[in-house]
Amino acid sequence: MPAIAIRPARPDDAATIVALVRELAVYEGEPLSSVKLGAADILRDGFGPEPYFELLLATLDGAVEGFALFFPNYSTWEGRAGIHIEDLFVREAARGHGLGRLLMAAIAKLAVERGYRRIDLSVLEWNPARRFYEKLAMIELTAWRLYRMEAATLTRLAAEAEDVLRDAPCWRSSA
Repeated sequence: MPAIAIRPARPDDAATIVALVRELAVYEGEPLSSVKLGAADILRDGFGPEPYFELLLATLDGAVEGFALFFPNYSTWEGRAGIHIEDLFVREAARGHGLGRLLMAAIAKLAVERGYRRIDLSVLEWNPARRFYEKLAMIELTAWRLYRMEAATLTRLAAEAEDVLRDAPCWRSSA
């Protein structure tokens, strides 16, 4: 029986994490050029003074075979924080050993320990992993639609607020 473990990522895992994200892109049919993430990004944003995410790694016989990257979100309805899972991925050769379920269980344990009320994630419509999440009794929120604003649009819209918010007492600029 293979040895299975779930552990928090460490700074020395940065290159492995990037490799896993690149494998996830291939799995999702995305060109590798769409992955801008590098080891320096992982180190800065996951292990810097103000981490933006947490990351768990799944190992099989000591080799890293999967990961889950997540961060807190907040529900105004619940009045509590929750966890948003940005990515959960297990290498194809390691599937069927329960690594995905153990990653989800570890995140659920963290959520319960922290007093969080829910876990949210998005899954591509075609992805067979939807069945995996349904087996965990996750609910598909069909009434909700995912929207995104990317760099060019974000910059254009932000420019509209610059003059209006400059003198507002709540305005805090990192510049």
